[in-house]
Amino acid sequence: MSGGNFIKVCTAGSKTRVVGAALAVAVAVTGALSACSSHKSGSKVVVGSAAFPENALLMEIYAQALESKGISVERKPNIGQRDVIYQQLKADSLTVVPEYNGALLTYLDKTATATTTDTVDRAVTGKLPANLRILQPAAAQDNDSLVVTSTLAAKDNLKQISDLAPYAKDLVLGSAPEFKTRQQGVLGLKSVYNLEFKDFTAPDYSGPQTVSALQHGDADVVDLHSTDPSIKTNGFVVLKDDQHLFGVRNVVPLVSKKNLPAAGVDALNAVSAKLDTTTLTGLVEQVKTEKKDPADVAKSWLTSVGLGK
Repeated sequence: MSGGNFIKVCTAGSKTRVVGAALAVAVAVTGALSACSSHKSGSKVVVGSAAFPENALLMEIYAQALESKGISVERKPNIGQRDVIYQQLKADSLTVVPEYNGALLTYLDKTATATTTDTVDRAVTGKLPANLRILQPAAAQDNDSLVVTSTLAAKDNLKQISDLAPYAKDLVLGSAPEFKTRQQGVLGLKSVYNLEFKDFTAPDYSGPQTVSALQHGDADVVDLHSTDPSIKTNGFVVLKDDQHLFGVRNVVPLVSKKNLPAAGVDALNAVSAKLDTTTLTGLVEQVKTEKKDPADVAKSWLTSVGLGK
């Protein structure tokens, strides 16, 4: 900029200032100009979730953590399957979603073999388009878990997934629809464990209808989230993944680089630093079993770890 006067219009929230000054008084207007940032005033960070309670809870935790930093947030809960959410992120219609690194990698690369948090995150980063990134993963994991009733476990002495080998041909497997076409799903159960089930049913996204199917005998083996409180409530038996098919499922923010300010990155990384599996399981139990409002559960936890307003 050459010498002389200039006019700068800076919009911050609902206030608009006109700053006119010669270069000699530039220092005096620095404070006024600082209200202008690369994150457009009035623009919102759009935080979405998949259509199951834990993911909607994580969305609320992310949203409130961002709001605690003065970032305007729009919530879009229960959008649907991963493919729909991912396409909206690619188009920058969404800014942030809670993801699970291993499951995301399987979606991006059905042949992926990475099994540790670091290797999975590197593989995911290599597969994402230029406008997307994952942030710091949480210690919290929500893994796929093959689950049976205690009655069936006792009858056939089932303790790990490989124990299903003599029985699978007579059993119905239940899970989310996408489990049928995933390597870390039906495909892997066949290639890794040599299991072929009598039939496959998809009551819902490993939610209450899947639990009901197991309770009432409409499915014999189901895939549930490892943090699902219904496992404990119903005395279900989780079969050990003795061949490590399911790998890791660390909770991780998947974000659009374009629309998330640096303060938002810091806020989400701070959430990941505080969230472990035991904590996540307890928070999900409050929502699903105790029927608490996810917004209240999120607020209480964030406040307890120093990340709330």
